[in-house]
Amino acid sequence: MSVSNIKHCGEVVRVSDNKVWVRMTVNSACSECHARAVCGVDESKDKIVEVKTSDAATYAVGESVEVALANRSMGAKSVFLAYVVPFFVLLLVLVGLTIFGASEGLAAISAIAGVGLYYVVLWRMNGKVEKTIKFIITKQTK
Repeated sequence: MSVSNIKHCGEVVRVSDNKVWVRMTVNSACSECHARAVCGVDESKDKIVEVKTSDAATYAVGESVEVALANRSMGAKSVFLAYVVPFFVLLLVLVGLTIFGASEGLAAISAIAGVGLYYVVLWRMNGKVEKTIKFIITKQTK
């Protein structure tokens, strides 16, 4: 892994033939803020990431590891697919239907349905996306 990659520490929760599942606690920027207790916006979530690796047999449940994207451009691609494209789908359907005379309610519901359809298509294309966005896992040194 290069030094410029963003790494997250986690714990192995499951291991199979060529996959390792890692639980990571992802903190929002608010977790570092001194006023987070007063604000109530503090957010910390556990996420489980599936990492394909030929070395899966060398990992054990409960082991501390680091997970990173194989290169930085994959992070940008992930953000683009997860947030940018759906935003434009929502915007195009909403504006398009409004311009063509649909009621605001129908346009809003259709825009939300369009985003839902986009995510279904993205989920169906999981195999293609999975080949382009790869994680690297390494054992954490103490």
